[in-house]
Amino acid sequence: HAFADTIYNQRPTSVDHSSVPSAVFGRPPIGSVGLAESDARRSFAEIDIYRTNFRPMRNMLTGNQERTLMKIVVDRKTDKLLGVHIAGEDAPEMVQLAAVAVKAGITKTQWDSTIALHPTAAEELVLMREKVPG
Repeated sequence: HAFADTIYNQRPTSVDHSSVPSAVFGRPPIGSVGLAESDARRSFAEIDIYRTNFRPMRNMLTGNQERTLMKIVVDRKTDKLLGVHIAGEDAPEMVQLAAVAVKAGITKTQWDSTIALHPTAAEELVLMREKVPG
C-alpha cells in the first residue's frame, strides 16, 4: 500500500525491498528471503551458514521420498539473520514467516530460542545448530 499512501494520501512512503520474500510454486516449491550465500559473502566480512536436508515426518509416514532442504545465512559479527532459503513442501509458507524475522533483524540466538512445533518440517529451521564448515 506504499503506492496508495504516496499517491492518494499524500504520505510519501518508501519500500525496503531487501527482505521481500519470493517463491516458486513448482515441484518442489521453493521459498527465499534475504541474501543468498554468494551475495552475503560479497557484502559481509564473515558469515555462517546453517544447512539441513531431511525427509519430513509426514513424507516418511506416507512413503513419499521427497526431501526438504533449508539454509540460513547469518552475519558472524552481529549474529543477525541475513537470509533463509527453503526447497520442499510448504517452503513458501515457511519463508513468508521467516521474512518477518529477517525484516526485524533478529539474531540467530533469538531464532534458536524459539520453541519448535513438533512434528512439523518448520521445526528444523530453529533446530539447525551446526555451522557448515568453511
